[in-house]
Amino acid sequence: MNLFDRFLAFHKKHRWLSHVTFWLIYLLIGVSSSKYRDGTRGTYGFEFTSDALYMSAEMVFAYALAYFVVPQFVYRKRYLLSIVGFLLSSYAACVLGRVFIVKICEPMAGVAPKAFETYTEIFTNIPKLLYNYNFDMMAAASIFVFFKILKDQLEAQKRVLIFEKEKAETELKLLKTQLNPHFLFNTLNNLYSLSFTSSAATSQSIARLADILDHMLYRSNTPFVSLKAEIGLINNYIELEKLRYDDRLTVNFNTRVEGEVVIAPLIVLSLVENAFKHGASDDTGAPEIDIDLHANEQSFIFKISNTVAPKSNGGPAASNERIGLNNLRRQLELIYRNDYALNVTCDDRRFHVELSIKLKQALPEYEESTVFAG
Repeated sequence: MNLFDRFLAFHKKHRWLSHVTFWLIYLLIGVSSSKYRDGTRGTYGFEFTSDALYMSAEMVFAYALAYFVVPQFVYRKRYLLSIVGFLLSSYAACVLGRVFIVKICEPMAGVAPKAFETYTEIFTNIPKLLYNYNFDMMAAASIFVFFKILKDQLEAQKRVLIFEKEKAETELKLLKTQLNPHFLFNTLNNLYSLSFTSSAATSQSIARLADILDHMLYRSNTPFVSLKAEIGLINNYIELEKLRYDDRLTVNFNTRVEGEVVIAPLIVLSLVENAFKHGASDDTGAPEIDIDLHANEQSFIFKISNTVAPKSNGGPAASNERIGLNNLRRQLELIYRNDYALNVTCDDRRFHVELSIKLKQALPEYEESTVFAG
């Protein structure tokens, strides 16, 4: 939590205390200044009383500006009402300050009664109110309004940030729900096929599916998960798919992981699933899928390619944006922002996808601001 966040949190929790603190500091500065200017002519008691009374008039003007004039002028654009409010509040504060000076402070200082002004003179002496009091009132009010506007802007920015995070959280969860049912559908089809043959691999396949579901339901609800766990998920998925295609399918999965690497969950799975869906199921020949994963604490590189069957209605190039890749791009944008690159290419017989992520640059910023905890 930075300094501004601490300020907002303190003000929200102790609103009255923050206002009292502001005016108390302002009063102490005013008393020190008055005592330095008056020297031995005024005691600390007199300076404190007179400055406190005068400050109460400044507070009238400051609160009128901060909570009425500025909101009407800036937020609602009622300019005429704002000008009228400014003039009335300024006049009232100046009159109040002059009354305190003439009727209380000057008698306390020993000013002769003949120098006293009547209330009529106080209310009607506009030049004196303007030149002797209005500018002082404006100085105090300007400081107060500045802090008020700063606080409002910080709160507004914080609300926007929270809204954007919540929106991103909802969108990311929606993207994940679009992935999971499709994956489960394919896997259950595999188990359904095995059950007809009473294969000995059925129990092992169910165990693999259980581990996959455990990962997806309980271990992927955090912003980042261990890459090793994601690799285990991919291995289970590949083994289930191998049971479906027998020896007709060739899968080469090479991994090189250096250090403890974490990554957004289910990102790699969506690429592997897409390769199987559009590389194995669409190919009636001998499909082949090659996967290469290299990662360390600074970078993540994932390459996957699969054979594709030629199509008469536009060829394999039409598969550049297969189902799932659009969702993947959006997830990467939400999580890694500009610290990733996703390249998709296709030639006559193979579909290639390469994903690279700058982990060291993207991860700390995302962890600090994320709201995607489950």
